[in-house]
Order: sequence, then structure tokens, then C-alpha cells
Amino acid sequence: MSNHTHIESALIHGGISGDERTGAVNVPIYQTSTYQQQGLGINKGYEYSRTGNPTREALESLISELENGTAGFAFASGMAAITAVLSLFRSGDRIIISSNVYGGTFRVLDKIFLNFGIKYSIEDTTDLKSLDKKIGSDVKAIFIESPANPLMSITDIKGVSEITRKHGIYTIVDNTFMTPYLQRPLDLGADIVVHSATKYLGGHSDLIAGLVVVNSKELADRIHFIQNATGGILQPFDSFLLIRGIKTLAVRMDRHVENAKAVVEFLRSNDAVEKVFYPGSPDFHGYEINKKQAKNGGAMLSFELKENYDIKKFFSSLELIVLAESLGGVESLICHPASMTHASIPYEIRQKVGITEGLIRLSVGIENIRDITSDLQNAIYLSKK
Repeated sequence: MSNHTHIESALIHGGISGDERTGAVNVPIYQTSTYQQQGLGINKGYEYSRTGNPTREALESLISELENGTAGFAFASGMAAITAVLSLFRSGDRIIISSNVYGGTFRVLDKIFLNFGIKYSIEDTTDLKSLDKKIGSDVKAIFIESPANPLMSITDIKGVSEITRKHGIYTIVDNTFMTPYLQRPLDLGADIVVHSATKYLGGHSDLIAGLVVVNSKELADRIHFIQNATGGILQPFDSFLLIRGIKTLAVRMDRHVENAKAVVEFLRSNDAVEKVFYPGSPDFHGYEINKKQAKNGGAMLSFELKENYDIKKFFSSLELIVLAESLGGVESLICHPASMTHASIPYEIRQKVGITEGLIRLSVGIENIRDITSDLQNAIYLSKK
């Protein structure tokens, strides 16, 4: 950490904290659109809140420190953040994406950026030798998630970064599932990190936000220009809420992960469960790579029930665990990727990459673990055909 030895302290004291004028411990919410100027071309560093706002700036400084970056940027949503990053590219450029990424990332490339001549290819980024051969002269970036959504597949971030550096292109990593508490992609050689801060960073399912962190002044200048020019900025109150959420990230993630490990044990020992996908399991493909680049396996997992269980009945029988989009909140959230988070990906592609109709994704919350496993057990029992 740049100013704090341990990340647990940086989460609370990092970036710009406090208020010099009043001594307030928390950065105030500067709920203003514009700023009085002392004269023509003379101001106190702020002109208009789309361009810069002290509350948003405090958050941007914080995430930059947490990810060991050069600069951070806050956006109105994770997709606004990804859109800003993809706006770095121009017609004729190609972006390689991992074979299972968030459906919204695929959708914005397939339905928006393709219209502007920015192309994409879906590749297995876990296979570095094959990936290296797929990089033609039009490829300008590799966009990865690790663990990837929703099959938790692991990509070697350092390995991909070495390949992109050799080719003079960018590595972009969506670090939403892991957060800087568990994994720091820039330290592994990545150029750009994006977050849906709606998830673990906010942590309470009460805000929508996106963050970008870059590793160079050149990228910082370009992203700031795009942020100001396109205007998808995070508002001051949401910036304040996000700073507040980040302060408890360490204690929340520790409980999330502890509970996830227990849920994985429960599922793996249950006769009704066909498969469990979790990066923290020693027999999971990619476990060793994840162990090298992340603190642990995180708190996201997916599983499939055996054929003699009714998946719709399973979902409708849950009482504690919430059937909902999103993840990373204090409450356990469950979803059906094929019809929810990844519905925008064509059926054929979903089948090819393993996002089956029977796949269930679980974001393990911080409730009492016995209540979580009991709810799962009851829903499994009631869903038997």
C-alpha cells in the first residue's frame, strides 16, 4: 500500500480522508453542481462537478491506493466504467474477451461497440499458449475476469500481462469478484482494473457504482478525458456511501469467504449436487494459479443439481437466500445465470462455454452459516422429483 502498510488500515484511512476545514473524520458530501470562481480562469481546483467533485475525488484516490494504481475514476455503474475503458479504442481495433465473462460486458461489445467498428473475439484465456497465437495486428487489448462469471474459471493474470506487454497491447481485468482485498491485478502486470463497485466494495446492495484504476499517467489522462467528455460520473452521495462501504470490506470479506468455504463443503457432501465450481477447492481447475495471484478463493461459487431435481422448485423453496441479480451484498444472493445475468449471451455460446440451464450461481452472504446451509438443504429436499 502506498501510504499504509496493511490493506485493512488503508481501507479505513486511505486516499483523501477527513476534512481540514472542520476536522470532520469523514469526507463531506459536496452536493454541488458548480463552484464559485475568484476571477476569470481562477478557481480553487474545481469548476463543475462532472469534471471534478471533492467527495468523488476522495473515493477515486482511495481505490487508486487500494489497487496500487496511478489514478482512479468513479462512474455511475460498473457498465459505465467498462464503457469508458472500451472508449479508449477505435474502429478496426479488436478486443479479446474471456470465454465466460459477465453478460453485460458481452452485450455492450456485441450490441454497441460493434456498431462503431470495434470488434471482439471470445477466447479461452486460461490457455496462454493458444491465446498468444490468437493475437493479430488488430488486437489492442485482452479483457479478462478471474475468477470469471459464472463458472469461476481462473486466468493467469501475470501470464496474460506478459503476453500483452510483448505485443504492446493492454491487459484489462475486471476484479469485481475478488476486490483489492483479495487480489491486485496491477501488481501482477495488468494495465487497467475495473470494478462493479455495486458488489463487494459497496457491500450492502444499496448503490450502483463503477470504478476504474490505471497504471500510468498516459492512461489516467485518457480515462479522465473520457470520463469528463462522456459524463457517466458517480454522484457525491453515492461516492460517500461507497467510501463508507469500503471501510468494512476486510471484515465483511473474511466472513463471506469463511461462509463460502462451509457452503462448498456442504454442497460437495450432498448427494443431490452434481458439480461445484469454486476456486478455493484444491481439486478445482485453476486452483494453483488462483492461489498464487489471490489471497483465497473468494465467496462466489456455482453448482449444478442432479437431473432428478427440479431447479424451478429449488429456487421457489428458498426462504433466507434471495433470488436476485447482483452479488457481493451482506445477504446471500442466488441466481440462474442462463436466464438472468447471462441471458444476453446467445444460447449456443452459453452451451459451448458451459453456462448450462441447470447452473446455479450463489453469492454467499454473512448470515449465520447454519441458516444458509439449512435453507439450501430444505430447498434441495423440496425440489426432488
